Amino acid sequence: MQDAITSLINSSDVQGKYLDNNSLEKLQHYYHTGDMRARAATTISANAKTIVTQTVAKSLLYTDITAPGGNMYTCRRYAACVRDLDYFLRYATYAMLAGDPSILDERILNGLRETYNSLGVPIGATIRAVQAMKEVTNSMIGADAGKEMGVYFDYIASGLS
Repeated sequence: MQDAITSLINSSDVQGKYLDNNSLEKLQHYYHTGDMRARAATTISANAKTIVTQTVAKSLLYTDITAPGGNMYTCRRYAACVRDLDYFLRYATYAMLAGDPSILDERILNGLRETYNSLGVPIGATIRAVQAMKEVTNSMIGADAGKEMGVYFDYIASGLS
């Protein structure tokens, strides 16, 4: 995992050049939004269980996935789904704080689609849940922080697609 600073510096270093104006603007944005990202992470951490619970209620409960014979029907499957959603929230928060999505590839996305397919986990329902989590989180942390956090939820959804 890298943060936005390390990522920009490494990229320039590999090319053997100084940071260009675009890189410096990205750094300024990263520093400028630091307090907002820290406040958002604090709110998310304090409300993680509620976010996951509301996400499940908003996107998965009372659908065919939770009905008898559905993929989340047994308590074990339901618990695994809730666990995965908690992982998605936690790692999206880490990525938002770092300003870099690479941790999502390393810790969540690499091989996840294949694993879910082999286990029969419905990808569409998972993506729906990630989008619902984006909405629930946004309502708790506000529009600006929600927009920033939304980048990482969208990254997860895109990686599962």
